[in-house]
Amino acid sequence: MEKSNNNKQLKIGFTKEQFETLLKLVYLGNWMANANRDGSAEDPHKEEYEKLEDYIFSFAKQFGFGEYVDDESATEGKFFPTRKFEEETDAHELREDYDEETFWDELIDRMGDRDFFRHYSKDEIKKMTQEKRFEKLYEFIDKWADEINEHGIERLNIEKTMTTQTKTTLPDRSREAEMGWRKVGLEDINKFNI
Repeated sequence: MEKSNNNKQLKIGFTKEQFETLLKLVYLGNWMANANRDGSAEDPHKEEYEKLEDYIFSFAKQFGFGEYVDDESATEGKFFPTRKFEEETDAHELREDYDEETFWDELIDRMGDRDFFRHYSKDEIKKMTQEKRFEKLYEFIDKWADEINEHGIERLNIEKTMTTQTKTTLPDRSREAEMGWRKVGLEDINKFNI
């Protein structure tokens, strides 16, 4: 690969195997940067990632990977991974594995975080040392990790448990006071209300 950049020549060499890995890396990187963006003015794509993916994919034919790139828009500098690329490489599998692990990690962390803030008031949290706060937070996170590892989402339910009348009787606790949620502690976390 060789291109000029601000009048400097930069060269980098890849074996065919390394280049295939590079194709997957830039594909995955661009996917992570842009998959959840709709491309609108309010939510634009990160163009630097798209441009780098286009640039790297523009060399695919030279490395013998022409079947992995759709270059119909090459005159516009656009190169797209083909279905064959997604089916024959492990890029799609890596993406699915990442999504799977991220889903469970985020679910556990967010539920633990939610329950921590429901259990402790803002004042109680302010009085905690950083070490104590993490210790208490991880009691909730660990409880959720045990539940999710054992049962997945099987026992999670969404329940409406409060009426307008009972909302006013809540003690003033950070998020529960704002959202009208009931206090959930370690002792009743097994009710799994979201």
